[in-house]
Amino acid sequence: MRSSRSAATAALVALAVAGAIHTTSAAGDARRGADYFTNLELTTHEGRTVRFYDDLIKGKIVAIDLIYTTCRYACPLETARLAQVQRLIGERMGRDVFFYSITIDPEHDTPPVLAEYARTYQAGPGWLFLTGAKTDIDRLSKKLGLYSPPDPANPDGHLPYLLVGNEATGQWMRNAATDNAKFLARTIGEWVNEWPAPARGRLKSYAEAPVLTDNPGQYAFAYHCAACHTIGRGTKIGPDLAGVTSRRDGEWLRRFIRAPDAMNAAGDPVALTLRKAYQPARMPNLDLSEVDTAAVIDYIEAQSRQHAAVVAAASAPTAPAVRRTATDPAGSIVDAYLRMQQALAADRIDTIAADSRAIVVAARELGATADTIRSAAASFDGANDITSARIAFGVLSDRVIAMIRSSNPGADPDLAVAFCPMADKYWVQKGQAIQNPYYGKVMAECGRVVTR
Repeated sequence: MRSSRSAATAALVALAVAGAIHTTSAAGDARRGADYFTNLELTTHEGRTVRFYDDLIKGKIVAIDLIYTTCRYACPLETARLAQVQRLIGERMGRDVFFYSITIDPEHDTPPVLAEYARTYQAGPGWLFLTGAKTDIDRLSKKLGLYSPPDPANPDGHLPYLLVGNEATGQWMRNAATDNAKFLARTIGEWVNEWPAPARGRLKSYAEAPVLTDNPGQYAFAYHCAACHTIGRGTKIGPDLAGVTSRRDGEWLRRFIRAPDAMNAAGDPVALTLRKAYQPARMPNLDLSEVDTAAVIDYIEAQSRQHAAVVAAASAPTAPAVRRTATDPAGSIVDAYLRMQQALAADRIDTIAADSRAIVVAARELGATADTIRSAAASFDGANDITSARIAFGVLSDRVIAMIRSSNPGADPDLAVAFCPMADKYWVQKGQAIQNPYYGKVMAECGRVVTR
């Protein structure tokens, strides 16, 4: 979306009670329930008729925004951002968390049009796109605090607000729908649901914090582009951008990133081909500066080179695997641990039990010095799903890292320690390309290498 509007709406983070919706958790509040929220009828993208309060929000945690499918600016980005949030929330979607995207252009956005839009943005269970009578939608948007009056200076026709709330507890927050996906997912999963903070054990020293680097291209790509595009991880809502700086003329790419709407309007053949291939999603005008555009292009080029190197390394002939002997139990621990890390990064647990048992056996050979590793590996016996396996892997990782740092038992020079700030956990991997075992394919590249 346009950066100026993003900054303005981001300032509205904490409108919990006195803002868009005046509601409390008091049972006698006459403004709660259908009397306040209304029970207007809407139609889903699946063609079902639903009542707003009784069927959609009563007793649920919800996120609600306004969209229209022909929008050229904020809507594509805010819908793509919600698709990211949907993936982060995971299995809670459709169970106790629900998304509702309500069109402000019901004349055009019929259920079949919204159904195609939902497919484009990979909307899963629990995410409904809704239409209805224009007067009803206007009334509802005002009730929810999402309405924005017509503004000739705003080509979108509305501001990209996202209302997040828990109807049962009376907690509500209005935020920018284009905000950071991880922040929005955490707001929905923790703040609105009153989740207690997880136990974290001892507080870590600032000396243990990873070194942060300021990469404006990475930041701009993550904020503006990552909702729709990957670099080397395949087509998402838009095309994979790996190698795009080699495939496209540099000046064309710069102009397209800055003003895709103008290039489509001018009939640019490449822009029109892309528009046809990825409709109804359209590249929005992000209002990026020349400096930000150049930084994004530099970042895409650097990540493309890294991706190409990873692909080349994967396709190169590999040396025969080193077979550890009984006299190298520490090396056997590292080998089995790395297999577990690779499995979890690929969202697999089929080999975890065998590798954890191999670590237990090798740790016994090392004696008392490896008791903590043995007990951590033994805890995988009760890890019957990927979530519990990842929790157990976090404990094992800390102990394997401590062993490597204290003795470096014949470690491969390619071994690296990586850190994921979202999971607040470390792990050991081979090579510099991040392979996150705590998030797997959902956020495979989340994290950074902190030391070898």
